[in-house]
Amino acid sequence: MVFSLATFSPLKRYSIMKYLFLCFFFGLKICSAQTFSYPKFTKQGSEIAALIPQNWKIIDTAYGDLNNDASDDLAFVVEYHLPITENRAYGDNDTELIKEFQKPRVLVVYFKNKQAGNYVFALQNNNFILRDKEGGNMGDPFKKIKIEHQNLKLSFEGGNNWRWKLNYEFKYRDKEWSLVRANNIYYNSGSGEMTEKKYNFVDRKVHLVIGNIFNRNAGNNQTEEILYFRDVRTFNTFKKPWTWEITKDNFL
Repeated sequence: MVFSLATFSPLKRYSIMKYLFLCFFFGLKICSAQTFSYPKFTKQGSEIAALIPQNWKIIDTAYGDLNNDASDDLAFVVEYHLPITENRAYGDNDTELIKEFQKPRVLVVYFKNKQAGNYVFALQNNNFILRDKEGGNMGDPFKKIKIEHQNLKLSFEGGNNWRWKLNYEFKYRDKEWSLVRANNIYYNSGSGEMTEKKYNFVDRKVHLVIGNIFNRNAGNNQTEEILYFRDVRTFNTFKKPWTWEITKDNFL
């Protein structure tokens, strides 16, 4: 028996075609979600354009010396061209996983090989960079990637009336990327009420500022305390912002 749309009324044919189209469309989305995998970045290349996988785009780039060889290395963040369903952690590295439909982001670092004149792969991290929907009413929380004083710096910002700023500095040493400094500011956009914590994981100290963000240093209460933690966090042990509970109910 041969199936033909001609045997149906125009209204019925329209309904069937609409149904088939929706099945095809959602079938493609399901297939896309099932087949997505993070790319494996090329081991080396002479130009940044040759390092970017198909269907990914750069959203920020930084140049500077990261491995103390007096040459400008390359760090960048790329974003996938389509949203997918991801499991993202909140609270710590293991619990409270939440499914979100968003575009994945990847942090990538290449060291510059002065002799060969090209870039050599050094780091790929699929988790640490916040996605564009993770900043609350302020929109995309990812602000900047920067290389300064041989440190890789990442900046984020988000919230609603109560807002937050997070800054992290990672250093490459002993073939590992260690968190050496961090800065966490929590403030009210209207009143300016603020708590700021500046972490130094090398000296194991935390500098606490409580007051008003509009006053900055004037009139704000500042104290310094010893910072207690067991192990320095790295990109391998620090899944993403807000997942390290340094002390009770104090997340970074």
